[in-house]
Amino acid sequence: MIGAKQTEPPSWSRPPLFMIGQDDHGNWVVQDLKGNCGGLFVNRDAALRYVRFENGHRPQAVVMVSGVLELDMTRKPAAAARPDFAADAERLRRIA
Repeated sequence: MIGAKQTEPPSWSRPPLFMIGQDDHGNWVVQDLKGNCGGLFVNRDAALRYVRFENGHRPQAVVMVSGVLELDMTRKPAAAARPDFAADAERLRRIA
């Protein structure tokens, strides 16, 4: 259509869902559910600052993990693949 505004697909405009918690050494861990980004942080404030920057300041896209959260760098990022919602849900169940 001529003159129609082209928008990004909804999946591109949705912020990633991040998990924040501490590993068994007391380090603060941030990891998104798709394995695209995350890291270790010296304190909770630094971890939250990173998440706010990455998700466009959307607090609803943050899950605080009460148990141990280990940074998993063995997962391959889900680049253009179909989202695996079942695996994400299973991972959240194991963490909770």
